[in-house]
Amino acid sequence: MQYCLQSLVIERFGQDTWDKLSSLPVFQDTFNTYTVYDDIVTLSLVQETCSLLDISADVFLKLFGEHFFSFCKHAGYDTMLKTLGGNLVEFIGNLDALHSYLALSYQEMNAPSFRVEMADDGKMLLHYYSDRKGLYHIVPGIIEAVGRDFFNSKVTMTVLNQSEEDERTGKKEHVVFLVKQTKQARGTGNQNHSSPREVGVCSCENVSKIMIQHSQILSPLLCQICVKGCLSNTNGTVCLIYIPGSLQCTFSPCYPNKLWMEETTFCNAFPFHIVFGEDLKVRQTGVNIQKFVPGLQASNTTLDQYFTIIHPQVTFTIESIRKFINSQFVLKSYKDKHTTLKLRGQMLWMESLRCMLYLCSPKLRSLQELKDVGLHLADLAQHDVTRDLVLLNQQRLAEMELTNQLERKKEELRILSKHLEAEKQKTETLLYAMLPRHIANQLKDGKSVEAGDFEVCTILFSDVVTFTNICAACEPIDIVHMLNSMYSKFDRLTNIHDIYKVETIGDAYMVVGGVPVPTDTHAVRVANFALGMRVAAREVTNPITGKPIQIRVGLHTGPVLAGVVGEKMPRYCLFGDTVNTASRMESHGLPDHIHLSPSTYRCLKDAGFNIQKRGQIEVKGKGQMNTYFLLGNLLVSEDSIMGRNCLHTEDSQCQSNKGNEPNDENYKKAYAPTIQNGNKTSEMWKL
Repeated sequence: MQYCLQSLVIERFGQDTWDKLSSLPVFQDTFNTYTVYDDIVTLSLVQETCSLLDISADVFLKLFGEHFFSFCKHAGYDTMLKTLGGNLVEFIGNLDALHSYLALSYQEMNAPSFRVEMADDGKMLLHYYSDRKGLYHIVPGIIEAVGRDFFNSKVTMTVLNQSEEDERTGKKEHVVFLVKQTKQARGTGNQNHSSPREVGVCSCENVSKIMIQHSQILSPLLCQICVKGCLSNTNGTVCLIYIPGSLQCTFSPCYPNKLWMEETTFCNAFPFHIVFGEDLKVRQTGVNIQKFVPGLQASNTTLDQYFTIIHPQVTFTIESIRKFINSQFVLKSYKDKHTTLKLRGQMLWMESLRCMLYLCSPKLRSLQELKDVGLHLADLAQHDVTRDLVLLNQQRLAEMELTNQLERKKEELRILSKHLEAEKQKTETLLYAMLPRHIANQLKDGKSVEAGDFEVCTILFSDVVTFTNICAACEPIDIVHMLNSMYSKFDRLTNIHDIYKVETIGDAYMVVGGVPVPTDTHAVRVANFALGMRVAAREVTNPITGKPIQIRVGLHTGPVLAGVVGEKMPRYCLFGDTVNTASRMESHGLPDHIHLSPSTYRCLKDAGFNIQKRGQIEVKGKGQMNTYFLLGNLLVSEDSIMGRNCLHTEDSQCQSNKGNEPNDENYKKAYAPTIQNGNKTSEMWKL
């Protein structure tokens, strides 16, 4: 049903509607083909579907019934359905037999039951019995589609009565439909004179009328054949009437004056049969019934002492049985606790004896069930098709089990694939945190990454003031918590300003702007990031003093060489004198200050930043240098720098590009006052 429901929703309401439905909790990811699901699942699916589509359950179920019939035909059951009967009454009458056959493969299947009743006024009544309440609206959809497709007729069904059937064991839903069938005229273009005609019953009394009605199409020779056949009808021979395109055969059966069969032969030929009277007393049984249920041979034994009717679910009385006389009856023994024998067969009422003949055979699905009951194939009559049915179904069950195994493996693989994809995402997230995205993608593809020269970039170093003293005076876990808190805040700022975090060593934090993808705004980005670092550091507590920590920050702008180093734990590293100078700016700086080199100052001096000249200092390995302190940004608020009122609403959206590829246009829009001060453009745009 679940596959059919999916097909219906997609075909009638579109793929988007099914995607919404399948995302609901009541829907499983997958449904196995040969698994029978609980009614609660089915009813929940229907309720959720009706709620989403905003249609009533009866309308949707009828629509589902029509689609279910088409679904079964396209699934390969069309030939089987067409052979159920030559008219609608025969078709409905054989539905129970079809369900009984399908139950061989689907043991847990709980199919409904149908019974056709012709009222005295000629009206056709369809009795529907089911253990499932609320699904009877499917029936009109199916039956109307059957009448239209198989019997070229328009069928309308009206509910006459809905109740809980007393004659059935337990409380089951019983719905009575009034069925009206109207024959639809075929198109003239589709008329075929060779199609069958309804002539009526041929007998000696009406043969003249038939010949007169069809005298224009019956040749004299055929008329003579017909007359001779009717004249010989008194001897029990077949009366044959031929009409072009149709062969109608009627006959009057000839019965012997006495039954030419011994009682023992009958009981051996039909080893599983029971004859019982109106009082349910057993009159006669087959030899194998006697073997497996010996208690039936006792005098005054009634059939309901050893068997119960499990299909159709009627009370064990002659009146109820005769009402369902055209149904297949399944009886189950319940006296023996060790083995349970199920019988299925036909009930035949013998009016002259006022007795019922139950001509049956064991109901078996597989050779294992045959063994469990204690039977052998030799116990079944050779003319009994149960032999072939068990063997064929044994093969089918094996194929079904193989299919179930394949579906289970497929589901396991799907789940594993889903988990693998999740782990892959985690791995990629970790990899992209270690390397630039485009560099990481090249390594994933097995390509070598060439080192690259970058003519200009801005590098930042920072460290924690008195970090050595802090480490000596507190527990290691406190250091870990402090650094984790600080670095998490810094990492968030790298996303806001879209700069690349190179590495962290102890308390040292290194970032770069303009690498690995060159950008004109490298100095502005790193400068704003440095201002944000100083604010964020004040939110981190020194584990010794309980006061905010202080950091030193140094910036320098210049050329670098960048490339991937290492195989076991590859890192994207920067090389060159620019790295050394940036480190010197940090180490020669002051607590809670941002120290700028001359080259970085030239990039920022006309970009709206508040910069104070420090003067000339001795820098190790560099000699005398005029350096500067970055005090703030005069044109951009602290909230903007910290990403609190970012150009976007969420931090993740503040990332102009998650692939570590700066987007100058977005950054220029967000920090336009910083990048352009009045009519005077910063010198950095000339680099």
